[in-house]
Amino acid sequence: MLTNSAYVILVYTLSAVVLALAGRDFYQILGVSRSANTNEIKKAYRKLAKALHPDKNQDDPNASQKFQDLGAAYEALSDPEKRELYDRCGEDCLKKDGMMNNNDPFASFFGDFGFHFGNEPQQHETPRGADITIQLTVTLEELYNGNFIEITRNKPVIKPASGTRKCNCRQEMVTRNLGPGRFQMMQQTVCDECPNVKFVNEERLLEIEVEVGAPDGHQSRLRGEGEPHMDGEPGDLIVELRTERHPRFTRKGDDLYTNITISLQDALSGFTLELPHLDGHKVSVTRDKVTWAGARVRKKGEGMPNFDNNNLHGNLYITFDIEFPKQDFDEQEKEALRKILKQSPNNRVYNGL
Repeated sequence: MLTNSAYVILVYTLSAVVLALAGRDFYQILGVSRSANTNEIKKAYRKLAKALHPDKNQDDPNASQKFQDLGAAYEALSDPEKRELYDRCGEDCLKKDGMMNNNDPFASFFGDFGFHFGNEPQQHETPRGADITIQLTVTLEELYNGNFIEITRNKPVIKPASGTRKCNCRQEMVTRNLGPGRFQMMQQTVCDECPNVKFVNEERLLEIEVEVGAPDGHQSRLRGEGEPHMDGEPGDLIVELRTERHPRFTRKGDDLYTNITISLQDALSGFTLELPHLDGHKVSVTRDKVTWAGARVRKKGEGMPNFDNNNLHGNLYITFDIEFPKQDFDEQEKEALRKILKQSPNNRVYNGL
């Protein structure tokens, strides 16, 4: 007789075997757990897509296959309907139901997140619409933990219209005969006849990734989401991140700064407190000696994650302010304080500026 825990383990093992026999293990390819949410899947995909892109791994003969496997894993697991079917009976079920499109998912994903690789052509010979830059305000929490933000974009889209129009206009040199032995070279505009088009406003939902540790002013480029061009390609939409003022922390590079006000009693006798961080974990601060106004402590590794290497963190600097008691003391209490503090008069006059 199997116990409940043994039964669960057996079912999980059998499911893993069935999936292995039914095709590729998409969770293993992406390096995420089976309980990963959509944002975790997107983050894993984006990170691996940068690392495994064939242009960056030209010495690896299997680079293209790894990249294709990664794309298939993202296609299956980022769609709730496909993921449910995959979890039930594996990749073969997706193929049988025609749910694996075998399209190139990278174009749209890279377009959304602004990927650029070394061997991609960056010069456009055809006419191109203007780029548009917008600012997106994000919180310090989003920059610390990472996030995906959906924005709505109203953009003009080219649609067919009746009639024809002049297009592909260009300057050409022509020769005009002015008489016997006389010629004139001149430029003139030459155009083709193209089907007519019109601009129609459409609403699009775009997804922007706020990358972990991204600096203030970081830009993401969404290809083809800028201004359209009647005879060419649309420009890009450039999203620039702006950090919202935080009530507790100030960011300087990878370091965080904050102030804590403590009582005069704690300043003299010591204290222990817990500071809530940007991801919810608590930073413990302990002082067992006198803390003066303006004293600063450093908590190593409690700053922002580094943008290029999220495993590295900056420091957290905490500056202390002292709150003095508001009530007055009687003569007996004042004398008791003098005996405890044992401070001699030290009245210095100086220019503090």
